[in-house]
Amino acid sequence: MSHVTRRLSVRGRVQGVFYRAWSAEEAARLALRGWVRNRVDGSVELLIHGAESDVAAMIELCRKGPPAAKVERIDVEEADEPIPAGFEKRPTV
Repeated sequence: MSHVTRRLSVRGRVQGVFYRAWSAEEAARLALRGWVRNRVDGSVELLIHGAESDVAAMIELCRKGPPAAKVERIDVEEADEPIPAGFEKRPTV
């Protein structure tokens, strides 16, 4: 099974709508590792690591987000950085 790491930048109405909590729950359900945090520019950033198919599934889930979110755009790029043991909600940067 091939594992991949991706960094996502999610833009739109994604802060103040429980996007971080929702994404942490979805990541845990998919057994992904990584983190999620708000950015001062109003976006949400995620680092996700896991089986390629599970990472792809998470990216598709993030395109919709939780019920109150309105995702306008997601930028996805490959990432190569240390991955935490689980999935963390990190402070805003």
